[in-house]
Amino acid sequence: MNEKYERQMKKGVLDLLVLKLLEKEPKYGYQLITELRDKSGAVFLLKEGTLYPILYRLEEEGLVESRWSEPKDRQVPRKYYAMTEKGRQTLPEIADVWRQISRGIRQVMEEEEV
Repeated sequence: MNEKYERQMKKGVLDLLVLKLLEKEPKYGYQLITELRDKSGAVFLLKEGTLYPILYRLEEEGLVESRWSEPKDRQVPRKYYAMTEKGRQTLPEIADVWRQISRGIRQVMEEEEV
């Protein structure tokens, strides 16, 4: 049962985390999966089947855009995702919503522990 709740809670924050990782530079899918795993201390272990629908949705909303890289030597082309201007404006708004939710959760949980 724990896994079910964990999945639901993580699902609500993935858009925020993906946008945050794209804030400084474009990245390709596997790079996002690896960085998310490493930076979260393996709390977020995404599969491609979870990440790509998020990226497609963010792209449909105009928050990210994608482009294919040019192949070099034996390297295969990669699809890179970059944050758009709309994404840059939206990221702080989403982060603020997350902070409000986190604060509310802490207040309820701390009240229960007192």
